[in-house]
Amino acid sequence: MSLSETTSDTRAAALRDALGDRVVLPGDPAYDLARVPWNVAVDQRPFAVARPETAEDVVDVVRAAVASGLRVAPQSTGHAAAALADTDLSDAVLLSLAHLRGVTVDPATRAARVLGGSVWADVLAAAAPHGLTALHGSAGDVSVAGYSLSGGMSFYAREHGLAVNTVRAVQLVTADGRLVRASADENAELFWAVRGGSGAFGVVVSLEIDLLPYADVFAGMLLWDAARAADVAHAWAAWTATAPESATTSLRVMHFPPLPELPPFLAGRSLVVIDGAIRETDEAASAILEPLRALSPEMDTFARIPAAGLLAVHMDPPGPTPAATAHAVLGSLPADAVETFLATASAPGLFIAELRHVGGAVARRPLHAGAVGAFPGEYVAHTIAMVPVPEAMPAADAAVRGGIAALAPWHIDARVLTFLDGGVDRAPGFGESLARLRELKSLYDPQGVFAAAQPV
Repeated sequence: MSLSETTSDTRAAALRDALGDRVVLPGDPAYDLARVPWNVAVDQRPFAVARPETAEDVVDVVRAAVASGLRVAPQSTGHAAAALADTDLSDAVLLSLAHLRGVTVDPATRAARVLGGSVWADVLAAAAPHGLTALHGSAGDVSVAGYSLSGGMSFYAREHGLAVNTVRAVQLVTADGRLVRASADENAELFWAVRGGSGAFGVVVSLEIDLLPYADVFAGMLLWDAARAADVAHAWAAWTATAPESATTSLRVMHFPPLPELPPFLAGRSLVVIDGAIRETDEAASAILEPLRALSPEMDTFARIPAAGLLAVHMDPPGPTPAATAHAVLGSLPADAVETFLATASAPGLFIAELRHVGGAVARRPLHAGAVGAFPGEYVAHTIAMVPVPEAMPAADAAVRGGIAALAPWHIDARVLTFLDGGVDRAPGFGESLARLRELKSLYDPQGVFAAAQPV
């Protein structure tokens, strides 16, 4: 037996002795299921998978991993698993927070305490009875911690900015195995770093976030056959130039396979869709939307809906999905950029080509923001391709990157951390905060214990 095999066996035995059935190792019946992330296109093969249920369990896992000479890769749901795809996990414990879920709402202070593995559907279910909502993402099964601490771009973003700025405090386990609280008044440097540096600084076991006093919202989608894509895209681009900050919308060209589980208006069709939210009265929102409604959409669902219903508007996949993605931030969207976008949207292999309207409060950094508090630009271009089998990944990756590369004349030097996958330069996502983040990383995690989806 080689020295490396002896060391591996010794580490495995030490983990098993310290953690018992809270850890799953290669060869265990549960290993192959435990290591699968939400993005099932990513084949994660960590040294072990730990499945804590309490903050104290997380402390035990981090301490046991460090004592065994292993790293720790925190993961809530694995939506961002592709960002870890170029990280060697063979010497890391994948710390899955899927069982650490729970939300407590304080309606008096309009705040929620959210456990580290909780998803946005958990938060909205707890907040809605109090007439409250949050700066949540477009899917209910995305983790609150990963999304919020990496920026978080919602359909309220142009009015309220990034979700990271709603984080009041974070409780996390640091590389030395301590459970600490970080806020503006306690471990302030760590609080600054984790708001953007996220999993690079520890395992987040809970966070406290501000909620919004909205029980309902004017939101929905407009849908046309893709034959109308040029008219709709140019009209939307012109409309966004004067749209108020109360309106946050996206435009997508979508190609659906003829699957029987899809509703008839989607199955086997190519479509162009505008969706989002307009934080105005019904009358004012309808007036704002009128230029787009004048294009006679096949389907128009914009209406006053319960705030929690906004989770369904973007039609994100309801379960784990194999996908490759790419994105870029655009400084402007002139007519030739729209034409380029339309050309790439029909390229073979793409499932979705999307433009999200940002700017407004997204570009304004609050005074007391953390490492990431805003990003510049007016639009985010985003491409998605399905990866039905592992062998399809190279072609899918080429398709999404090609679609974004075509828009290079309008790119600016910025990244959206929640849209980042592996194999790209992360530095623009941290902007001017990167140097300080690296200094603090060397202070709080000098041995590089944490393998983060977005390393600093």
